[in-house]
Amino acid sequence: MNHVTPPACVALALVLLAAIGCGGGGTQTLTVFADASLTGTFGSLGKTFEAAHPGVAVRFDFGGSGALAQRIVRGAPTDLFAAAGTAAMRESGAPSPRVFARDSLQIAVPKGNPAHVANLRDLTAPGVRVALCAEPAPCGAGARTALAAAGVTVTPVGPDQNGPDQNGGKRDGAKALAKVRLGEADAALVYRTDIRAAGAADGALEAVDLPETAGAVEDYLIATVPGTERLALTREFVDLVLSSEGRKVLAAAGFTPVTG
Repeated sequence: MNHVTPPACVALALVLLAAIGCGGGGTQTLTVFADASLTGTFGSLGKTFEAAHPGVAVRFDFGGSGALAQRIVRGAPTDLFAAAGTAAMRESGAPSPRVFARDSLQIAVPKGNPAHVANLRDLTAPGVRVALCAEPAPCGAGARTALAAAGVTVTPVGPDQNGPDQNGGKRDGAKALAKVRLGEADAALVYRTDIRAAGAADGALEAVDLPETAGAVEDYLIATVPGTERLALTREFVDLVLSSEGRKVLAAAGFTPVTG
């Protein structure tokens, strides 16, 4: 006996097949190039963004700001760039960047500060061993700016405590701080966020504020990369970074949030 399928059932079946065919294929990916020092903060904000934007995945590519800027110039596909320092942002060609945070230099010392380092001039005291970042790293350039402004000359321990990182650059505060942790240096001149990240786990490090280094502050900027097809999403991610939630996450990592 032949059975004839009612037209209504056929129509319903076609709708269901169309729905199945379209399901699961709506995910968008927002690609963000960001300085390696933002790994923790942006990783957290990325999860917050994904939770508020079902169907959107945030993919981060962390590294040295200069290297990331060069990749953008060479045409690497990305939607958003967050850089440490105006030079890298300018090199990338991304227009209208916003400053969203700043990082300031401090002197890292072992717990108890046995060498009694209270300012930059104390770094020149006899017997005080100082670890500095290599010049290409932001903390290296910042340290030299601060020392020059204070009229202080320091000979760092070791020929070069900062070998090449995975991106071929010279970084970072972590290697200078390792010298302090290992007892190979009495102090290291690095950024506040470096000390917060390295010393938060066990309290082995303390920080000495430096009013002399007001001119050695690193700006962090964010901008949409020209040509992105996800302009609305990039704007919403920037809004998150500048929001109260973004400021909270940045401050917890040692940054000074900027919302102007």
